[in-house]
Amino acid sequence: MTPRTLLALGAAVLAFSAGALAFDGTTGIGTDAAVAAETSHDAAPVHVSNAKLRRVDSIELDAESLVLRNGGKTVVESSMRDSRLTVSLLDRLLGTPTRTQTAEGVGGACFPAGTTSTWGGAIRVAALTTEARAGNAVEIRVLRDQVRSRLGARIELTGPDGVQVGDDIADEIADAPRSERVSYGSDDSRAWQLLLREGWADDTSGDDHSADSAGTNGVSALTDETTVTVLGSPMPVHAQRSC
Repeated sequence: MTPRTLLALGAAVLAFSAGALAFDGTTGIGTDAAVAAETSHDAAPVHVSNAKLRRVDSIELDAESLVLRNGGKTVVESSMRDSRLTVSLLDRLLGTPTRTQTAEGVGGACFPAGTTSTWGGAIRVAALTTEARAGNAVEIRVLRDQVRSRLGARIELTGPDGVQVGDDIADEIADAPRSERVSYGSDDSRAWQLLLREGWADDTSGDDHSADSAGTNGVSALTDETTVTVLGSPMPVHAQRSC
């Protein structure tokens, strides 16, 4: 792994909120059964049959949701305010993930205690026990351009407007306003963070924690030079937190 990649991956740490993590261990169930996952904020339950889930061929990480699609049709959109639904859908679609436990009190704000779930080394979800101040209940990182479903089908992984890990986004970086990009390292060893879509408005101005969430938040791309290595949300640009 190059120094630029390490810098870019290190930048992802800025987006991890303080607090413990947890996961919902729900696995796939009987064929074609309709499943109702209770959502947060008193929203109506979301029903997604296994038959529909099997047709998913792409997953998009948006600024405040994970969108599962079949071609151009949305199968289900899971709000990042709903950790149970998000993790349950990925369990059912992608199979049993690798889950890693962090000891209580080891990591502090940048490496909170709890559990992360990773499917195929491609999607990593940290499910917060309580919502972050911005409103999200999960933090998601996309590490590859595709993943295999539990049945072996290839599922494309993208960010907004089709941006994928491995893409060269030199033009997008050059065209972006300074408020939506930040560079790491020197001119001969540079990595970037580029905001792809804004979300998660900061409502904490004036409180004791405002410095932790400063910056423009949303879904971002991290790069090695100009090649995307990670897509993540929430991930603030120009955050003032240091770890």
